Amino acid sequence: MKAVLQEKFRATFGREPAIIVRAPGRIEFIGNHTDYNGGPVLGAAIDRGVWVALAPRTDGVWQLASAQKDGVVRLRGGDLTKHSGATSWVNYPLGVIDALRAFGLGVPPGFDYFAGSDLPLGAGLSSSAAIELASALALTRAAGAEPARDVLVKACRHAENHFVGVPCGILDQGVSGFGRRNHLVFIDCRGPRFEVVPLPEGVHFWIFNTHTKHALVDGLYAARHRECMEAARVLGVGLLVEAPLGALAAAAGRLAPVAEKRARHIIEEIGRVDATVRALRAGDLTSVGRLLTASHRSSQMLFENSTPELDFLVDTLVATPHVFGARLTGGGFGGAVMAMTSAAFSPALAAGVAAAYEQTFGARPDILHTLTADGAQVL
Repeated sequence: MKAVLQEKFRATFGREPAIIVRAPGRIEFIGNHTDYNGGPVLGAAIDRGVWVALAPRTDGVWQLASAQKDGVVRLRGGDLTKHSGATSWVNYPLGVIDALRAFGLGVPPGFDYFAGSDLPLGAGLSSSAAIELASALALTRAAGAEPARDVLVKACRHAENHFVGVPCGILDQGVSGFGRRNHLVFIDCRGPRFEVVPLPEGVHFWIFNTHTKHALVDGLYAARHRECMEAARVLGVGLLVEAPLGALAAAAGRLAPVAEKRARHIIEEIGRVDATVRALRAGDLTSVGRLLTASHRSSQMLFENSTPELDFLVDTLVATPHVFGARLTGGGFGGAVMAMTSAAFSPALAAGVAAAYEQTFGARPDILHTLTADGAQVL
């Protein structure tokens, strides 16, 4: 991929890139929507991601191009006007520039920028965080700075929240920034605090991308955020991470039924994340698998961010040999399911799951067998 990106950069800008950065996509392992509620979450950086090649300019012009889009977006340096339509992808690097400045970090006055990806889009693997981390690392390195990794992660989340306009937590950027091969990233989102948890040998991840997406996904994500904040307000806490499970019974009659369901999912999901860390440290993959599947059932019934397609895949996968557990990964409302399997789970078994899905829904999901990988890095 590095050689391909260099070639495309040369073809687009007529010179060599000075910096090449790769940032991985991520699997949300467990902790669905817990992050913006202050809770813990586990994720895995994967061996697919977004690549950014960059070379500084001296004329104060920003030129941005992408392997996934035609043409070059040419801007006068400092123009942070938000884009729409075919060029809306530049909101990610522009949002990063805006955030870096807000964090007191410099960027080069001018640059040529080219982004490429081997990460399947729309699969709940957080291509947005990957392009943010890759952009931030390339831009700060080009400006001669090496900010602490947690600062970069926080700046990229700021870009997503305040420029792109998605009220995400720190999970996506944190995993892309702090990933380590053969480990999961544990994030205590209250700090945030980042650490890695060893992944027992023999674990494989399979992603089944349905290519389905609820037409109102952005609004539904924001609605879940509002519902959680309202539940916290009624429970008298700043964030749901501060509420014990017993608080729901104590608030009976004051908490709307929908808010109660959302809060129950978050509070119980926080417990599942903690239990998963303990099971991982004990090497108990059977218990980890049960917790993953229980997480999906809660997303399905309480948080209501699953879909019939995702539910079908989980039902089929957990009934298939060599699967420890399965759950939706990412924000939900479509997208993908992750299965944690042993090495004995084969492409033939994966194809059987896909065939059953196709027979039911008339379309075949994409299948991605992925490994863990290191976080964002200059190559």
